[in-house]
Amino acid sequence: MIYQAYQAHADVLGPLRTVAGMTAAALGVPLGLPVPALADSRWLRNLAAIHQLLANTRLSHRRPAFGIARVAVGNREVAVREEVVQVRPFGTLLRFAKPDVAIEQPRVLLIAPMSGHFATLLRGTVETMLPEHDVFVTDWHNARSVSLLQGRFDLDDFIDHVIGFIETLGPGTHVVAVCQPAVAVLAAVALMAQENNPAQPRSMTLMAGPIDTRVNPTKVNELAERHPIEWFERRLIGMVPLRYPGAMRRVYPGFVQLTSFMAMNAERHLKAQRDLYEHMIKGETAKADAIRTFYDEYFAVMDLPAEFYLETVRVVFQEHRLALGRFESRGIPVEPRAVRRTALLTIEGEKDDICAVGQTLAAQELCSGIRPYMRRHYVQVGAGHYGVFNGRRWQTQIYPIVRNFILAST
Repeated sequence: MIYQAYQAHADVLGPLRTVAGMTAAALGVPLGLPVPALADSRWLRNLAAIHQLLANTRLSHRRPAFGIARVAVGNREVAVREEVVQVRPFGTLLRFAKPDVAIEQPRVLLIAPMSGHFATLLRGTVETMLPEHDVFVTDWHNARSVSLLQGRFDLDDFIDHVIGFIETLGPGTHVVAVCQPAVAVLAAVALMAQENNPAQPRSMTLMAGPIDTRVNPTKVNELAERHPIEWFERRLIGMVPLRYPGAMRRVYPGFVQLTSFMAMNAERHLKAQRDLYEHMIKGETAKADAIRTFYDEYFAVMDLPAEFYLETVRVVFQEHRLALGRFESRGIPVEPRAVRRTALLTIEGEKDDICAVGQTLAAQELCSGIRPYMRRHYVQVGAGHYGVFNGRRWQTQIYPIVRNFILAST
């Protein structure tokens, strides 16, 4: 009943949020500046800001646009065009093509997390890599929009999708996994190595991924360990309401994931809303827009297939199968030590409270078959989880390491 209760709550508050947004718009908040008639009325500016904050509490279940139209390549700007390379029921392989760039650039496949947010969470990652790389992204679909007729989607299916997308791009591809899919990507590359697949990637970059969550457990890891898998199934799994294409599909709702993440950092999110309020009443447009843009993306949530979520919790966070050498996919044992031709880069954030320091590093020991000169590990000082793949530290300190590693592996 968890989904039905949420939907009823959203239906009741929806009109109120709509009216609040219209009121804020009438008072000039979307422009970031009060309309001239209100310029000297602090009371009305406060009222406008309050209405905007209320309107901002609305969740969206639609994927936001990447919105990357142009990018600077060298000393000129070139157009960027999104191209659909391959479509599957649960995910699309998307390319950010640059038709005006004639030179061949390293081909990079970004594996986005399937963890409650859309692939657009990696917009900053894509924008940073685009000038020097041919970038592809796994654009996972919202499970509540996928008909039951398309069947189930579990961890094995995720691994199959990764292998299939790599094979579609062909030999010479570089794979970058962000957060949750690090385990599946390592398993996929290991399986390809075990089968001597000619499309084995040149390099594999694992960023802030839960390879071994026994190391420096976070609150997320402790929650997974504290309850049996039946607790997660009973408390956190809902059924998609009849009004949506995925009606009756069992899912882990994106709003549940968002609520848990926000609860972990409640003070930080409350401070952000206070800052947004102050920026709006002061007419500080750029600062207000930055916060608003972040939360527009953060509040766009997607549902996960229940079987994928529950299997990930059990296999990765409770039983630690990959770290303990017990991971199987489709009945085939996964052997990371079989990886030899693919270079490995692991990256962690010093202040990551979701995937702590040491958890991604564990991949280095598991991939003992890779020669030492083909492996590298990096810890970014001062970076939290999202700072590993977005923001200033990603752009100025982490990305150059990723770029150079890919170049050296090309």
